[in-house]
Amino acid sequence: MSLALYGHPFSSYTQKVLIALYENGTPFEFRCLGADMPQHSAEWQRRWPLRKFPLLVDGERNIAESSIIIEYLQLAHPGPVRLLPADPVVALDVRFLDRFFDLHVMSPGQRAVNGALTGDPARRAEGLAFATKKLEIAYAWLEEQLAGRTWAAGEDFTLADCAASPSLFYADWICRIPETFPVLRAYRARLLGRPSFARAVEEARPFRPLFPLGAPERD
Repeated sequence: MSLALYGHPFSSYTQKVLIALYENGTPFEFRCLGADMPQHSAEWQRRWPLRKFPLLVDGERNIAESSIIIEYLQLAHPGPVRLLPADPVVALDVRFLDRFFDLHVMSPGQRAVNGALTGDPARRAEGLAFATKKLEIAYAWLEEQLAGRTWAAGEDFTLADCAASPSLFYADWICRIPETFPVLRAYRARLLGRPSFARAVEEARPFRPLFPLGAPERD
């Protein structure tokens, strides 16, 4: 059985895994989750009752959590682009940055999205305020961290950049990266120019009306 990925094109964590698959040209079947694909949803829920996506299926093996999926792909289906360095100490730096983008960029942004999805103006305002405060701190740290680097961990595109791509893409829609952070703004632009992420962005473009805070007319 070939690889199959359950997810949705507009999902940040699905995009994170798609980037890894596209970077290495790894063959897989994409099984989009949605009301118009009930057969995919039923099988996904059977395989992963926690109902989180993405979920990678390799034969009878089910692999959940985006970072673990990407590490699994490198072990079981390696390609020309190594997304985790061979040096274990350098790999720790990459894993740390992966967690930083997921926990300190994506998670605050998700709180703003979740607040807007409730339809409650008070919860929408609370979510935006929380996200803005946390993202401004994260942006400031990244501005210094990324100085002199092409990609998150140095000159090589890694797992950290797979995480950074959708994290910064959506975070900038919620709390615009200010011009006072030119390094971070330039990094986000490089991510958007990376063919693997550019492909994921284009595939998700039809779903932009779903963004509850209103998708900007850019990117």
